[in-house]
Amino acid sequence: MDNGSWFMGKVLTFFRNILLGVLVTLLMGLNFGSVGLSFSVSELPSLRWGGLSVLAVADASELAQQGRELYQSGQFAAAAMAWERAAQGYKTQGDAVKQAAMLSYLALANQQLGQWTEANEAIAKSLELLQTNGNKSNEVSSSLAQALNTQGSLQLARGQVEEALHTWQLAAATYGEAGDEIGRVGSLINQAQAQQALGFYLRARQTLKGVQAALEKQQDLKIQATAWLSLGNVLRLVGDLDESRRVLEQSLAVAQKLPSPVDLGAILLSLGNTARAQQDNTAALTFYQQAVDQSSAKTTRIQSQLNLLSLFLNTQRWSNAQTLLPQIESELANLPLSRSTVYAKINFAQSLLKMGRGEQLTSPFPPVAKSAAQILANAVSEAKNLGDRRSLSLALGSLGGLYEQTQQLPEAQKLTEQALYLAQAIEASDVAYRWQWQLGRLLKDRGDETGAIAAYGAAIDTLGSLRSDLVAINTEVQFSFRESVEPVYREFVSLLLQGEGTKTSSERLEKARQVIESLQLAELDNFFRSACLNAKQVEIDTIDQKAAVIYPIILPDRLEVILHLPQQPLRHYATTLPQEQVDRLIEQFRIELTRRIGQRFLPLSRQVYDWLIRPAESDIAASGVKTLVFVLDGSLRNIPMTVLHNGEQFLVEKYAIALTPGLELLESRPLAEKQLQVLTGGLSAARESFEALPNVEVELNQIQSLVPSEVLLNQEFTKAGIQNAINSVAFPVVHLATHGQFSSNAKDTFILTWDGSINVNELNDFLQTTDLRRSTPIELLVFSACETAKGDNRAALGIAGVAVRAGARSTIATLWVVDDEATAKLMLKFYQELASGKVTKAEALRRAQQSILASNNYQKHPYYWAPFVLVGNWL
Repeated sequence: MDNGSWFMGKVLTFFRNILLGVLVTLLMGLNFGSVGLSFSVSELPSLRWGGLSVLAVADASELAQQGRELYQSGQFAAAAMAWERAAQGYKTQGDAVKQAAMLSYLALANQQLGQWTEANEAIAKSLELLQTNGNKSNEVSSSLAQALNTQGSLQLARGQVEEALHTWQLAAATYGEAGDEIGRVGSLINQAQAQQALGFYLRARQTLKGVQAALEKQQDLKIQATAWLSLGNVLRLVGDLDESRRVLEQSLAVAQKLPSPVDLGAILLSLGNTARAQQDNTAALTFYQQAVDQSSAKTTRIQSQLNLLSLFLNTQRWSNAQTLLPQIESELANLPLSRSTVYAKINFAQSLLKMGRGEQLTSPFPPVAKSAAQILANAVSEAKNLGDRRSLSLALGSLGGLYEQTQQLPEAQKLTEQALYLAQAIEASDVAYRWQWQLGRLLKDRGDETGAIAAYGAAIDTLGSLRSDLVAINTEVQFSFRESVEPVYREFVSLLLQGEGTKTSSERLEKARQVIESLQLAELDNFFRSACLNAKQVEIDTIDQKAAVIYPIILPDRLEVILHLPQQPLRHYATTLPQEQVDRLIEQFRIELTRRIGQRFLPLSRQVYDWLIRPAESDIAASGVKTLVFVLDGSLRNIPMTVLHNGEQFLVEKYAIALTPGLELLESRPLAEKQLQVLTGGLSAARESFEALPNVEVELNQIQSLVPSEVLLNQEFTKAGIQNAINSVAFPVVHLATHGQFSSNAKDTFILTWDGSINVNELNDFLQTTDLRRSTPIELLVFSACETAKGDNRAALGIAGVAVRAGARSTIATLWVVDDEATAKLMLKFYQELASGKVTKAEALRRAQQSILASNNYQKHPYYWAPFVLVGNWL
């Protein structure tokens, strides 16, 4: 075998070992939006293979090679046929090892086609042949490891993450026994993905460090460049964007050293995608253009052009986009028949529609819609010829979306239903939810409210089943949570609550409440790029009969509030005003709260009170509740509810206040039932660009004087110091008085230590005694000197993120930079109340805030007492 053939064989094997290698090849740069032609699904033609006749080849090895070529070109049905015949050929020859390899390949092809039963049968037979083989040679071990990798891929695709992790661990060990280092590295990368999906960030990070160490020892530069590329893509997937870019640049540097010409396009395309995820649009444009110029692979070049076009449109560079159109049209015309070609045409049609949004799409098929429809009709035809139900579903549903925009609703509904049928037939939930959502919109527009509610409900259920899968979609197909997931929840709530006043049925109100909570969970999943909240949960209603729960949700045309009072049916009320007006007022309110002087915040405080509390003020008072629990939405998270004012007093003067991401909390008993033991830590000295906090030492000493505490101050407040303290004693309370920031981006949510900083994902690792959940979860986690990121109107999401990720049942944090003298006094009062064992955490915080409010030293301004918020269980 010549070196080129050997290298391609190794690369094919490596990418088959690495799930991301397959996903990136198939999905990179695609964006499936509202973009497809009406025909009956039963009219699917017999399959054609683009002129390549599988049946004409009798030799098993040739069939195996044909299968690889077909698979790489996206012709999965043809590849499956080739590998099935190759497996039969090897069986006839009595070569069980090669038969097993073909069955493993066949399982991957069936997975791509959504034929799960056939895929599972093929991989089970492959493993059986290899595990019962008496020959324990390296060839058998390597084939077994490859089959295990395929099984892990199938398990992960079906949401069996723990099983996939275990399988890939076996694969790595088996590769090691066979002496196949590159195969072992591929399995390690897979393991890191599974560990991240399970929330084991420390394990995932350690695994990826092991991968990097192995690659640095790899002598073959071709394989090293390919492996760095795959690792860089995985790092982007798990949200480590800076490291992804560094690794991809390393892949590029290695590839450029190779003596023979190398196609650098795939690396440059990945660099563009990472730069775009970093919001470095200038670099992304440069990388995409370089990928177009330097790629010899047609698929990579068209993906780069499409991503370049998408970025031009997002940055409103219309003339650049216009110049690119004929180039893309020319490339598309010369692409071979494949799934990636169908995806590219869908992507292009979507971009055309985005360019033409200035046109009125109310008349049937204006020019831009006609062009997009022609492209999508061609995509439908090619998907049919491929026998590829996934790409056919995407093409049909996208065309249905176009008809929706042109108000041809019956045709749009027919196409959408066909697309949904196909997606459900292959269990493609990531596709199905989009068509369920689209169907809900269409039925609503056609006046079928019952049908619309059913369709939206199905979409929400499907999204719930996806959870961790949405993470992969998000990064690899320029998928936007804000555009493609969040609106499903908000539109459904709007539909459920569109009845006037109290006429909305109790069933609808309960459903709307559940949908709001599901949105909160989805936002946290998106924040962490993983399905992060899986602990045992209980309903707040069963915890505290003296608490009211208030759910505001900001809709495009109104602000809705759902109220739950103990032993009473749900009720709701609404204020009609555009979302932009709500957000502007909240932004100004936040500015006034942080000015330290003046009373200009008061009119704004009263306005928000009128929205959220006033309509139910008397009912809340009559119910006898002591605590108001808010499940906040959007920009409302950026202001403390304690500061709402009824014209006579602040809300905190009447009620204890708590926030929660939803009613689904970790089971908790009141802290008063446990011995109060606190780990305190902080920085009083200036570090880097952060100013000194001289009263931090006073704050920590005061806490130590009240309750048993271990203090880590300044030089002792290091990453190792925190972890050692946590490992020595399971402290129920952890109090950290240090600079920090909460952001809507997990990577930018951190606390400062003497020797650096700890981000939110690392914090989870530091606050656990092991990677397994500690047997005594942290009851209360306090951050007394942090702030939310400036210019980030969703930054307060980071507080909820920290609360969930740390495993703490309750978290106290600050919304803005605090006065450290006032904070020391407030915290002294808080721990005095808490140590008494007579009040809840929420009531202890209320009394502490009131003590500062009543003091003449701070002008009674909310700046000094209001930023402290309690998130989670308030008992």
